[in-house]
Amino acid sequence: MRASWFLYLNVANMALMLPLLPVLASVESPGLLPTPPMGFNNWARFQCDLNESLFTETAQSMLTRGLHKAGYNRLNLDDCWMRHDRAVDGSLQWNTTRFPNGIPWLASYVTNHGFHLGIYQDAGNLTCGGFPGSYGYEKQDAETFAEWGIDYLKVDGCNVWAEEGRTLRDEYRARYSEWHDVLSDLPRPLIFSQSAPAYFADNASNWAIVMDWVPQYGELARHSTDVLVYVGEGSAWDSIMNNYDYNTLLVRYQRPGYFNDPDFLIPDHPGLTQTEKESHFRLWASFSAPLIISAYIPDLSDEDVAYLSNEDLIAVDQDFLAQQAALVSRDGTFDVLSRSLANGDRLLTVLNRGVITAKTTISLDRLGLAPDCEYLARDLITGEVVTLNGAIEIQLDSHATSVHRFELPEQCSTVTPTGMVFHTPSGRCMTASGAAITFEKCRGSDSQVWNVSESAERNTKLNVSALSDPSLCLCAQQGRVFLADCAHIGATWEHSVTGHLRNTGGCLTEVSGNGAVEVCVVDNAAQIFGLPSGIHLIDGVDE
Repeated sequence: MRASWFLYLNVANMALMLPLLPVLASVESPGLLPTPPMGFNNWARFQCDLNESLFTETAQSMLTRGLHKAGYNRLNLDDCWMRHDRAVDGSLQWNTTRFPNGIPWLASYVTNHGFHLGIYQDAGNLTCGGFPGSYGYEKQDAETFAEWGIDYLKVDGCNVWAEEGRTLRDEYRARYSEWHDVLSDLPRPLIFSQSAPAYFADNASNWAIVMDWVPQYGELARHSTDVLVYVGEGSAWDSIMNNYDYNTLLVRYQRPGYFNDPDFLIPDHPGLTQTEKESHFRLWASFSAPLIISAYIPDLSDEDVAYLSNEDLIAVDQDFLAQQAALVSRDGTFDVLSRSLANGDRLLTVLNRGVITAKTTISLDRLGLAPDCEYLARDLITGEVVTLNGAIEIQLDSHATSVHRFELPEQCSTVTPTGMVFHTPSGRCMTASGAAITFEKCRGSDSQVWNVSESAERNTKLNVSALSDPSLCLCAQQGRVFLADCAHIGATWEHSVTGHLRNTGGCLTEVSGNGAVEVCVVDNAAQIFGLPSGIHLIDGVDE
């Protein structure tokens, strides 16, 4: 039995329908984390150099500098807070040199100042830093954290080894499932941040299968590599772009109560320009990603505090629809992304990945809007409001990002999910090549931008047509995929949260740059595709 779920916004009457899902953590406790967390974590900036004073000083600085008022209300300890040995009764012990007053005292301190305290553990026998892991102690550790006043737990995935008879992938699932059960049984469940997907990011099939189950167990998940730490070697911008790219592959998983986590904001990293720091924040806000700052807050510039406190962008990040911005097009210079917001507005985010200042024109039909309507577009950086119809022109410096919010008039309130359909392991775009379907390098053409609309059958059935010729739909018959009249018997599809695009004949499959339909296989990486946000999804495929 396959359940279906969707995030569907009827703009005309502002009716919001939330997911119809199998039982997930967010459904069990719908108020636990309705919007992504905002706050501070020590790791990227300080790594193991953490102590009580850092957290009390950070709390005071966030209060006086307006970051707490802006919504940053979580202070999360990362690795290295504990002693190297457990107590005689098996319980964890804090490092008394680093935390002389103790973790319960710190939890009380931050709570009294309007914050929440989070903490770190690991699913293995040791943490990444070599401290006691949770394996075999999950229940005891969870109860300890709850007693200390902790309400947010990050569980890393270092030092996990497969038990006999299990694959490593199955072992991770067993460990994180155990943590989910333990945390859910507490009188006051803890927010559960998982790191399991990050340990499989180098294998497309394994990564996708792990991503399929993490929303069932927790409220957010780190899905890829750590963002570059303050003293790390390499390019901080490349590190941000790496995690950004991973996040664009995961649009289908995010919904209220579960958030994809591309890692920390690093606003005082010496390897970033001001433009890059601000782009980092704007992209994460467009994703409705966690906004967790890893920096020395007292020394942040006023300019940094100002962009981190942008009310309009924080409102986007905290929008209760929780829809993640998805790729509309990618041409080697500009990434264009869009999403809907809970009040019916449409968001446009544009990133210049190139090395020089450049200009682009984006037609409004690429945002799923009617090209013959007029819309008010607000620049969420400058506050400027303009009236637009047909297209918007944007000029950006290298590595800069713009964000516009479109207000939809009632007579033009219909939005058609529109954007790239792409093979996530390779990044190649589905392309309308005459009547044929190919997968090619993304170049931003209308033949690579697709409308994904409800079919006449409605329910979870979809029609997929390219902007280059909307009268032709993606069809399948006898193992072939092609473009034909949208009334064709093979023109209806279903998209699964696993990434499969299924037709009655099987699943869309990328085969050496060409499209085909083959038997659906859950762990077949050739069948995993990204689509625009806001479409109906089913929860799996029948193999």
